[in-house]
Order: sequence, then C-alpha cells, then structure tokens
Amino acid sequence: MHNRDAVFLDELCPKLRVRRWRQSLHTYTGKSCIYCGKPSESIDHIVPQCRGGLSVTENCVPACLSCNGQKSDADAFDWYRRQRFYDPRRAMAIRAWMDGDLRLAMRLLQWAQPELNTTPPGPAHQRTHDNDGRAGDWSFQAA
Repeated sequence: MHNRDAVFLDELCPKLRVRRWRQSLHTYTGKSCIYCGKPSESIDHIVPQCRGGLSVTENCVPACLSCNGQKSDADAFDWYRRQRFYDPRRAMAIRAWMDGDLRLAMRLLQWAQPELNTTPPGPAHQRTHDNDGRAGDWSFQAA
C-alpha cells in the first residue's frame, strides 16, 4: 500500500483538522490573548470576516472573550490603540503575525510579556543585591 492510497482521519472528518488548527494557534502563543495577554478562549479575525477577512493563520489570532467581543468588527489596530492595555510591542507582533512571520511575532510577544520567558539572563546581565538582600538595579558587564 502506498502513502497516496492511505485515507487519513482528517480527510474523513474535516472538523478535526479545524479543531487541531485552532488548538495549534492557542498553544503557539502559550494560550494567551495576543491583545492583552490574558488566557485566550477564542479565535479572533484581525481583518473581520464581514470586511473580507479569511480564516487563515495570518488573519486569525488567539484572543480572550473580552477582547474579541469588544473589538467586534472594528479595525484591529484602531481598536487596539484606544485600549488601556495598548502595548506597541504587541501591535508589532500582530503586524508580524499578519505578514506571516510567526517567529518574529512570538519573539515580540515574549518581549512584551517577559514573565513568560523562561530563559535566564545571559552572562552579560547579573542581578545585584542591596545590603538588605533586596534585588537592585540591573548591572551590565563587559563581555
């Protein structure tokens, strides 16, 4: 039997393919809203479907229910600039996502939300401590 003769499960059940795609979007961003950083519960179209937006990876981003509902069918960037939680790094991440550069989008999201970044600082950065044991300012060392 050849590979081209095989029948795959996602061909028999197209909804399974869509479900896996939606789950991969959520896991790709660490299950966080691309706009505010809260846990994502839905998929938002950056360019709304009523304005011709397609359901493709470059146009669909994970969003919390609050952001998805508030944005509704508004332009994503106009709506996002008016929000209290606006972050230009996240706006750049959304633009990179739309351009299809998911690696850059993820780097920008990690930069916007450093507590999600699990890599420790490199040898060029060290944390200094005051005399009472509290963490002080970052000091830079020459390489």
